[in-house]
Amino acid sequence: MPTGRPAQRDRKNGADAARRTREPAPARRPRGDSDAGSTRRRRPGSARTRSPAGTGGAFKLSSTRRAAVLAILVCAMALSVSVPLRTYIGQRDELAELERREHQLSQEVQRLEERKAELSDPQRLEAEARRRLGYVRPGETPYIVELPSQQEKESAEKAEASETKPWYQRLWNTFTGEGK
Repeated sequence: MPTGRPAQRDRKNGADAARRTREPAPARRPRGDSDAGSTRRRRPGSARTRSPAGTGGAFKLSSTRRAAVLAILVCAMALSVSVPLRTYIGQRDELAELERREHQLSQEVQRLEERKAELSDPQRLEAEARRRLGYVRPGETPYIVELPSQQEKESAEKAEASETKPWYQRLWNTFTGEGK
């Protein structure tokens, strides 16, 4: 009968002698044998059911596996946040562009309304038609005076200058592009 005391050392032969119970010990099977219907019961304190100290933790995972699972969770969260964030930023930029365009169009509408008010005056309308379209009243003789532009003056001066140069200088200028 067990009393709860630790095993006592037998002084005669030096072996540990534990108090024994009257129940017979279960028969052991070889490791290769296994019955499909039989279940093996282990004692609660056996070393096979306990994990070593310092390993296992939450969900019985090693620290490396826990770190990998944590990294995967962080990546999944980042990916799930990135798509809506990208959509939000895109829509915010698009909204700013539309507001800018609306402001620009409202200014243009205001300018055109002012222009419409100007052209509602018949004298202003007649002056615009004479100036831009070249309209004249019956019996008037139109005169068009065209002044030479600055570009035409420069090209005429270059032509005169090139005529005074010798032929070989003009030929060289056509290769170098200075005569243009």
